[in-house]
Amino acid sequence: MTAGRSSETTETTETTGTTRTTKDMEGTRTMRETRHVQPRETISEPAPDERHSVIRAKAAAALETARRRSLALTDCLDDDQLLAQHSPLMSPLIWDLAHIGNQEDLWLVRRGGGRPALRPDLDPLYDAFRHPRADRPALPLLAPDAARRYVHDVRERALDVLDAADFEGGENPLLADGFVFGMIAQHEQQHDETMLATHQLRTGPAVLDAPAPPAAPHDAGGLPREVPVPAGPFTMGTSADPWALDNERPAHVVDVAGFWLDTVPVDNAAYADFIADGGYADPRWWHPDGWKHRQEADLAAPLFWERDGDTWLRRRFGRTEPVRLDQPVVHVSWYEADAYARWAGRRLPTEAEWEKAARHDPADGRSHRYPWGDADPGPEHANLGQRHLSPAPGGAYPAGAAPCGARQLIGDVWEWTASGFDPYPGFVAFPYREYSEVFFGPRYRVLRGGAFAADAVACRGTFRNWDHPIRRQIFAGFRTARDAAPEESR
Repeated sequence: MTAGRSSETTETTETTGTTRTTKDMEGTRTMRETRHVQPRETISEPAPDERHSVIRAKAAAALETARRRSLALTDCLDDDQLLAQHSPLMSPLIWDLAHIGNQEDLWLVRRGGGRPALRPDLDPLYDAFRHPRADRPALPLLAPDAARRYVHDVRERALDVLDAADFEGGENPLLADGFVFGMIAQHEQQHDETMLATHQLRTGPAVLDAPAPPAAPHDAGGLPREVPVPAGPFTMGTSADPWALDNERPAHVVDVAGFWLDTVPVDNAAYADFIADGGYADPRWWHPDGWKHRQEADLAAPLFWERDGDTWLRRRFGRTEPVRLDQPVVHVSWYEADAYARWAGRRLPTEAEWEKAARHDPADGRSHRYPWGDADPGPEHANLGQRHLSPAPGGAYPAGAAPCGARQLIGDVWEWTASGFDPYPGFVAFPYREYSEVFFGPRYRVLRGGAFAADAVACRGTFRNWDHPIRRQIFAGFRTARDAAPEESR
């Protein structure tokens, strides 16, 4: 639940009609978009003292959960491994840890609390925009023990700021509803996910362990291949969630044509069929840029897959094992997902289609925070928070199903969509342009839904992830869609 809010924070919106044509790599698709005038939101506010206590406890818990994970991902390796660059795509793990502390010092201690910096000399060193990842190993990084002391000392100061914070915002909008604390908890968890990807790229013995995800329930085998999502408007984005980031805002109404969506993400068995049918060797299925990249990078299977006779094997966090055919495919690029969809006679869903399937409940006309409603994710709903180290089999988590019947829209794998990363109508950058605005445009593809590597604080029905269409080291999979025929749209 959102701190200090009831489950009635879901948006409904008054609208006026406009028409927008959107272009993506598939061609041109037109949808009617009704732009927001003012979202009508039902918000139940407790007394201020009670509200502040709830926000403070929620922020402290989110920060503690993130820090516990950050330390677990770094304490398991020796200093040489922490300082090493395990892939030119990634930073040394110890850079990530110190960067987490530096951003916390900048946003919580200085800008949230108005207090002096602990180590202002470190600002240039841990500025992600100043130093590309490939260059970071050559920087004079803090040694691991010094980095741990630094993040500890920053956290002590940040908690002092939290204890004294006025969550009404007043002259500092960063503090309103605890936003800046939520932003920093999400930032740390996003870096934890990046560090987990570094662990996957690292060679050497396994150092991480977790229980296997739950088996598919008994009804999984009888699920339909696809579910219908009826035509009509729905509220996309949010103006009510106080910890939502700027690119998720504001709430606005989008009228989406009827379509069909895969009930579960595409699994390894289906993807292996694409490979066996020569999918990587046939340019008919590939976007021209994707075909060029496939040839230059010599792509022939998902990242970390290799053949052993008739068996596909995968490397997973230091262990080599047979590919689980019933699990969603992971570590595929947008180009690979798009090629599979074309081969299957289908397409990737647009971002609006994905969100409508995940959030919209035709029974009440509302867009909820999650497919199952507005309650925070529990272990029965979704595979999140590194609770497991792989996706769950297709059809898992029936308690997390959306009203349309689709499962696993939250957790397991990030899902590529057909859409580029664009601002919503009425977008306002907050609290800085470099979080979202500088990335808008067709260079990036949007991913939705989170993964087993994403934490619940940084995963909701409105959360937008984005990356280059060639990226494969991220925990990304996909599901496919198709247009509804006219008789199916009634």
